[in-house]
Amino acid sequence: MSQLFLQSLIWTDYRLAILFTVILPILILIWSFAQKAEAIQRLIMIYWRVSSLLAITVYLMIGSHPISFITGLCGRILIPLSLWFWADLNEEISDQFQTPLKLTFTSWRWAVSLYCGLGAIASLPFIKCGFSINAFRTEFCQAWLYPAFGFRELFHPTTKPEFLGFLGIVALIIYILYLGYFVMFRLSKQGRSAAEL
Repeated sequence: MSQLFLQSLIWTDYRLAILFTVILPILILIWSFAQKAEAIQRLIMIYWRVSSLLAITVYLMIGSHPISFITGLCGRILIPLSLWFWADLNEEISDQFQTPLKLTFTSWRWAVSLYCGLGAIASLPFIKCGFSINAFRTEFCQAWLYPAFGFRELFHPTTKPEFLGFLGIVALIIYILYLGYFVMFRLSKQGRSAAEL
């Protein structure tokens, strides 16, 4: 695969990520508040908590941390899980009358799950970038960092990449602690019910 083609694929992936994981869920969340669709609101709020790992990944990439390749893969796996795991919310949404909001939400949920699933599969060849410094330094891995650097230039032009990478590490530690607490304590108590979230 040529470097130019790889960079083109990576930029396309970032653009799709902005559409599917940022813009559409924001619009659906606003719409669900306007329509007072509580089940959709709760599921989108759960989605935002889980998908914050992708934002953390961008900051880790800005700081040139190899672990960003692992967090990116984990985020793509956790997002579909978070959208389909909750039996009570799935049932509540399924029982609602067919409305434009429900159709849009269901379409987005399938689309983002497919996008994340395909993205997780496509990122498997790059997982070595997260485990080997030598692999991380190759152009094959470094190509993934360029869109994150572009994000920095757009939103944090005067902030040092090292500091943004540090913020990414702190956020990742908090994320892991919260996820660990949830899996070890809350999940065993509440099962597939999102009632207490």
